[in-house]
Amino acid sequence: MSQPIGLGIPDTPPPTLAPRRKTRQLMVGDVGVGSDYPISVQSMTTTKTHDINATLQQIAQLTAAGCDIVRVACPKTVDAEALPAIAAKSPIPVIADIHFQPKYIFAAIDAGCAAVRVNPGNIREFDGRVKEVAQAAGDAGIPIRIGVNAGSLDKRLLEKYGKATPEALVESAMWEASLFEECGYGDIAISVKHNDPVVMVEAYRQLAAKTDYPLHLGVTEAGPAFQGTIKSSVAFGWLLGSGIGDTIRVSLSADPVEEIKVGDQILQSLNLRPRKLEIVSCPSCGRAQVDVYTLANEVTAGLEGMKFPLRVAVMGCVVNGPGEARDADLGVASGNGKGQIFVRGEVIKTVPESQIVETLIEEAQRIAEEQGWDEQEGMSPSVKVTN
Repeated sequence: MSQPIGLGIPDTPPPTLAPRRKTRQLMVGDVGVGSDYPISVQSMTTTKTHDINATLQQIAQLTAAGCDIVRVACPKTVDAEALPAIAAKSPIPVIADIHFQPKYIFAAIDAGCAAVRVNPGNIREFDGRVKEVAQAAGDAGIPIRIGVNAGSLDKRLLEKYGKATPEALVESAMWEASLFEECGYGDIAISVKHNDPVVMVEAYRQLAAKTDYPLHLGVTEAGPAFQGTIKSSVAFGWLLGSGIGDTIRVSLSADPVEEIKVGDQILQSLNLRPRKLEIVSCPSCGRAQVDVYTLANEVTAGLEGMKFPLRVAVMGCVVNGPGEARDADLGVASGNGKGQIFVRGEVIKTVPESQIVETLIEEAQRIAEEQGWDEQEGMSPSVKVTN
């Protein structure tokens, strides 16, 4: 019987670029938000909220992809009327997204939503209703996210600064937070979003220096999947790498499940979330003796959905291939129509090029089974937590 190899969840946390900024702590349903908790990934449903079945179906898809908290729009009375059923049946905490009408804030609180996001810049007479909102949210024991957006900044601040500068975004957020604090309510998270990653980063830097509120990061209107992924990765990488940020949303003009995939990968890449499957593959070059693109894509597709923390190297030449394959948990160094299969630095077999993909998939599954990994539970028996 073969001996288990040294894979799986590491005994000690991997290094990060900077310590987390210390914040106050909030509970959004059963998800903690703040420096004492892991950074959470959010998305927002694209369905009409009043279509309860469609909305819950999309929430289920987001949950399966790894979403921690979901936001739903509430622009109409029929949407507010759907909130109780959605909040009760959603497997993850639901945040109601409120614009324009303050009455929907109270409807969301009464519906049992885990939190409410308000956009003070476009809610009518919001400042005059803060005391009521603070009282209702406090009685319900839920937090409020003050969400300041460059595209809907308060007109007074636009007149003062001329445009949505970092200073304007921060001043808006801090002013609104101060109104809640005057009412004795402090369960607040803040976001100051802009479509320009540079402006967005500077706004969060300034905000982080002024307050201990948990911060929700986002590059708003980031664009289609490719562009939005780049912009969000650049901005989140800088901020999270500096210890700033407690919950994130990657805003893409795409299926919201893609937002979760990108957000999850950003956190994994910064060692801020346990790594799952990671494919290491060379970009190919004139030295490659196999079609690395096809190999990497086929291996990725074959292992899609695997949550076991495995690093798989798919290499196509003799220069970096053997070294990268040896450093990975599982790897192949390809050339001359065949591939050397490595497991934890040791060559275990050599197979024809046509069998590389199926061999890597079989070995990955074998390794996970030997480690006692349960794909349904997402952890091995040695790290399962019982109540």
